[in-house]
Amino acid sequence: MEIDNKSSDFLHIGNKLLNWYGKNARDLPFRQTKDPYKIWICEIVFQQTRISQGLNHYNNFIKRFPDVKTLAEAEENEVLLYWKGLGYYSRAINIHKASQQIINDYQGVFPADYDEILKLKGVGKYTAAAVSSICFEGKMPAVDGNFYRVLSRIFADDFDISNSRAFSYFSQLAALVMPENVGDFNQAMMDLGSEICKPKNPLCGECPVNDDCLAFSLEKTSDYPVKTKKVKAEDLALKYYFVHRNGQFLIQQRKDDFIWKKLFEFPVSISTELEPFIRNVRTIKHKLTHKNLTIEISNVDVESEDVWSRFTAQNQYIITDFEASHDKSFPKPLENYIQNYLKD
Repeated sequence: MEIDNKSSDFLHIGNKLLNWYGKNARDLPFRQTKDPYKIWICEIVFQQTRISQGLNHYNNFIKRFPDVKTLAEAEENEVLLYWKGLGYYSRAINIHKASQQIINDYQGVFPADYDEILKLKGVGKYTAAAVSSICFEGKMPAVDGNFYRVLSRIFADDFDISNSRAFSYFSQLAALVMPENVGDFNQAMMDLGSEICKPKNPLCGECPVNDDCLAFSLEKTSDYPVKTKKVKAEDLALKYYFVHRNGQFLIQQRKDDFIWKKLFEFPVSISTELEPFIRNVRTIKHKLTHKNLTIEISNVDVESEDVWSRFTAQNQYIITDFEASHDKSFPKPLENYIQNYLKD
């Protein structure tokens, strides 16, 4: 799938971006390779994570899983462990499944075609366009928030980016300025949006295309992009019991049908005979993208060995300790609770 560029009226904008990128491209480890596996991993890692925050995670992940075969053969829990700290753990589950797709459906060779890349688990249009253009000279613009922001400002275009047709609309708009070297153009747009054309307080004086930016000339950069639809965050209450005895505590692994898929958590209920051992209750507030969480955690210090053994056996909980818990992935609020308990 390709978008044809049939107009040369705005090509000089794309060429200016390429010249700027050639001199100012960020020095990043994944910029030194055309390996589609590494480009794919970096695109997934940095979808929801700033490069400054996620670079060490990316490097550690690639060091442990240097190729698609190593990733495909790994246990899911280990993949989740190496994703620890990045959040949005469904991304890790999806790349693990996608790596197995590549082994099974593509004989271990990363697909080169945009439409084939799009078939991989967890891969959307942006990621498929980025990998195909950077690694295989594909001609699809990698439209994301950076593209929306930059293009809407250049053209002073008030198309609502929350509209379901936004990706298609801005893909066509990108085609007007897109030069032949689409891979570098996509990366230039990423860098420009990240470093210069920021959501707030853009550095317009340093922008290589400010002469062509209509919003800049009208002094209306803050008006773009236009987004009228807002997703209201859902309030959600969760309750946990930190059941422990002699340095050990109980955990279980979450299913994959709710938030924090496949991560480990504390028990969500206890039997009546454990209630006398509740020492205190802590309430934690935590925000996810579309959820405001109120998490209540009861500290259950079980003094009776019989009660401990009976409750553990009846519910098939995993017994762990503080040292062993480092080898498992917990939701951030629960991980913080464990660390704070160690300090208390």
